[in-house]
Amino acid sequence: MTAAVLVATPPLAVLDGVRLLHGVLDRMGDGRGGRGSTSVGRAIAEVDRAIRRLQGLRLSVVAAADEIDVAGDSGMTGTGAWLAAHTRADGSAAAADVRLATALEEDLPATRSALAAGDVSTEHAAVIAAATKQLPAGLSPDETRAIEAALVARAKLVDPGTLRKSARRALSVAQRSTAAVDAHEDSVLRSQDEAAWSRTRLTMHDHPDGTTTGHFTVPTLAAAILRKTVQQMASPRRFADRAAAAGATTAATQRAAFAEVHWAQRYGQAFVDLLEHLPTDRLSGKVAATVVVTVEHDRLREQLGAAHLDTGQDVSAGTARRLACNAGLLPAVLGRRSLPLDLGRAERFFTEAQRVALATAYDTCAASGCDRPYAWSELHHHASWSEGGGTDLDNAIPLCGHHHRRIHDRGYHHRVALDERGTKTVSYSRRT
Repeated sequence: MTAAVLVATPPLAVLDGVRLLHGVLDRMGDGRGGRGSTSVGRAIAEVDRAIRRLQGLRLSVVAAADEIDVAGDSGMTGTGAWLAAHTRADGSAAAADVRLATALEEDLPATRSALAAGDVSTEHAAVIAAATKQLPAGLSPDETRAIEAALVARAKLVDPGTLRKSARRALSVAQRSTAAVDAHEDSVLRSQDEAAWSRTRLTMHDHPDGTTTGHFTVPTLAAAILRKTVQQMASPRRFADRAAAAGATTAATQRAAFAEVHWAQRYGQAFVDLLEHLPTDRLSGKVAATVVVTVEHDRLREQLGAAHLDTGQDVSAGTARRLACNAGLLPAVLGRRSLPLDLGRAERFFTEAQRVALATAYDTCAASGCDRPYAWSELHHHASWSEGGGTDLDNAIPLCGHHHRRIHDRGYHHRVALDERGTKTVSYSRRT
């Protein structure tokens, strides 16, 4: 009886292996060979696994490039710049790839192996890298490895978003108390909130055709509020009401009118409605927050000609008249029964009249050393509303957005000082 002899195949160099892979891909079909749902499902799963394995290989090459300092050989500023140049990738994306590659190589062996096997994606790996980096100090190497292994096992079952939520409570794997796990999750979420706020941006560019384009980055909570509001405003029922008002008498005609408008346009028009009807009663002040329209009375009446905005643009007199239908007027006399200055517990929010009254006492935010103007401030209840504080002038403290968030930050103490005029000053100190 002859025994079979197994000869180990030497590993291929990366370049040789990729060349062979290109040859295999050239001989493959276009994915339309199998018509059954089972075969197509298996095909997409295996193609996706192969892509993940290649992504793992790519990150291993990036880690090797960083280790031997290929960027220095070519005079580039770093491995991220070198990678961006060689792959025509965005610089920030390339830098993120380098960070993930080095983290996998140095600290995450289980994640690296799972990615190499195609069991997890680079998105999963990035979640695990971020989660392990946020772990509190004092964990043993065995505890850290156990947490990574648990996250890898979870990553094989869920999408990256669900994994991110699970990762916030990864400390439970190390047999920490519920209170410790809760505290760690709270710390992670607070860091996420602070990072999201620091990355918040809004840019706008005016075009000569009367439109403006822009780009914004906001915390996900704020985006969720905007998305839900715009979707509600652009709902089919609301659009049908508009179509009916415009003369579409039958349901079929209304549906046809709705179908003719692309969703992006519906959302855009709903966003315009939202902007034009933003309430000013809870903003920092009507003078600071309201666009002032200047138009001659005759032009407004006849809806002819142009009206000038204090932002520098012109609109038609017809548009100015339409906006005037929703305009509010603030009486100049304060303190009458129509504009009470002390509301006690009757109202949760301070009124515009109260804001105007406080403007006589404050020029800036009440935080010590802050020079942000009073018009930018939010009115904070000195004695908290939730603890029985009233919405009265002597309980109001004007604070800019930064210092208003800080006064609710449990990481800081704050102290309120009152001078002889009744003006308050808030000072802060970090808790130790």
